[in-house]
Amino acid sequence: MQAAKNMKRRLQIFISSTYIDLIPERQAAVAAILKSGHIPAGMELFTAGDRSQMDTIKQWIDESDVYMLILGGRYGSVEPTSGISYTELEYDYAVQQSKPLFAVVITDGSLEQKVKSGGTAFLEKENPKELALFRNKVLSNISSFFDDTKDIKLCVHETLADFAANRSLKGWVQADEVIDTKPLFDEIKKLADENRELKDAISELEKRPATQSNKQAETFKELRKVLAGIEVKVPANLADGKESTSDLLSIFYGNRDTLVSGVTNQNGAGAAESFFFFNVCPKLQVHGLAINEKVAGVRYRRYAVTALGSAFLANMEKQFVLAKQQQDEQQKDKPDMPTASIPVKKAPAKKAAKIK
Repeated sequence: MQAAKNMKRRLQIFISSTYIDLIPERQAAVAAILKSGHIPAGMELFTAGDRSQMDTIKQWIDESDVYMLILGGRYGSVEPTSGISYTELEYDYAVQQSKPLFAVVITDGSLEQKVKSGGTAFLEKENPKELALFRNKVLSNISSFFDDTKDIKLCVHETLADFAANRSLKGWVQADEVIDTKPLFDEIKKLADENRELKDAISELEKRPATQSNKQAETFKELRKVLAGIEVKVPANLADGKESTSDLLSIFYGNRDTLVSGVTNQNGAGAAESFFFFNVCPKLQVHGLAINEKVAGVRYRRYAVTALGSAFLANMEKQFVLAKQQQDEQQKDKPDMPTASIPVKKAPAKKAAKIK
């Protein structure tokens, strides 16, 4: 997961605008996008084909992560069927697709300067009303004004920095940065198969007659005796600074959550995990309660609790819960003792050893 976060994503930005009157502005936007480490896309990249121009534009917008509009003083070429300019159709389509977007709109002062230096080619003559309505629509969404190309570059840098932080945008990554997920899928499949086998085993146990259940109970009872008789030395760093001795049964049950999750011998494993891997699990493996297995896609190995081990732990937990419930019931039904009586002190129950 951490590796995925560190991958450098390059967003694809679709640049929409009229063309001839905004060539310097488009070039400034392209340069700013490239400098920000992202990928520009727009009409310059279109190639001739059998499909209509609008179909091609829609595909480019769909495949881009962000839509950018540069709006000057021209409405642009009009699509014959709808009577709406291609630039406005592109903008409307991006909005309909909920595409992340932003716009930069030329200021009145800057447009006047363009007209003074370049003539009326920078003004809309045929559809001024449509341009005014389109401009108002754009300004009602995320947009800013520009006087020159420096304003466009600044807007691109600031806006793309915000969009790049949005984890929902896919973007592009280099092929060598993509994590090979096949080992992960293999591992997930293996765990799913093991889970299914365990469920089948539990289901089979539930279907067996009482004699089979009694036989299993006897097996578990014998296992508890055997494990309780196997001593394990717990190193000082795991036993409050002083080496101690515990039995294998207490360690197995007291650390069941860790052992069921699995322990490995990978580099960087903690002292407790190494203790379980090299000192505890091999002893459990002898009795069929743990298994040493290869982990797909990595060099280290893992010890995991077997189906028998899981059933054994479940049986122990069941016994403890039933005993606790019975004790609570007896305590609840027990009458108040006379104050003169001397209570008999019982030997404390043996606790499972929990490795810190």
